[in-house]
Amino acid sequence: MTISQSSEPTMSPAELRALVRTVPDFPSPGVQFRDITTLISHGQGLAATVEHLAEAARLAGAQAIAGMEARGFIFGTAVAVRLGLGFLPVRKPGKLPVATLGVDYALEYGKDRLEIDPGAILPGRRVVIVDDLIATGGTALAAVDLLRRAGAVVEQALFVIDLPDLGGAARLRDAGVEVTTLFHFDGD
Repeated sequence: MTISQSSEPTMSPAELRALVRTVPDFPSPGVQFRDITTLISHGQGLAATVEHLAEAARLAGAQAIAGMEARGFIFGTAVAVRLGLGFLPVRKPGKLPVATLGVDYALEYGKDRLEIDPGAILPGRRVVIVDDLIATGGTALAAVDLLRRAGAVVEQALFVIDLPDLGGAARLRDAGVEVTTLFHFDGD
């Protein structure tokens, strides 16, 4: 049996946007949570999302794909497989069994940390970051810093969703990273 894979997305970004469920007042009152569960559970929608992201990564000259835990693993791994590239997991602390390179970064209410296996990154390799959503940009900026410290060239980040009112994409651009998103939701 042969599995056919189309290289053309079968759904437009507007059609994909319609698959994202909005959950009001989660995780706190006044927040409109954009839930991708309904997108990733839709086979054609997931496939089209991956095709759109893979084409952008290809055009960016990706030599490897990186994704942040956890939803960046979903899209990032799929894009890497689609392009025949390696995937670099950017992990939460304590998840890797080897000596890691890590970075602490500020959250709205506290701090967090990301870690990578520095042995998985070849110096000078062009790495494209892939994730589900860009909001304030804190996690993405930390990942860029971490990957660059490990020797990667990081000049492109791809996201399914942008929440432009939170300024994350602008912060990444200020750090020298081009940002591509499939669609956005205003007012969040």
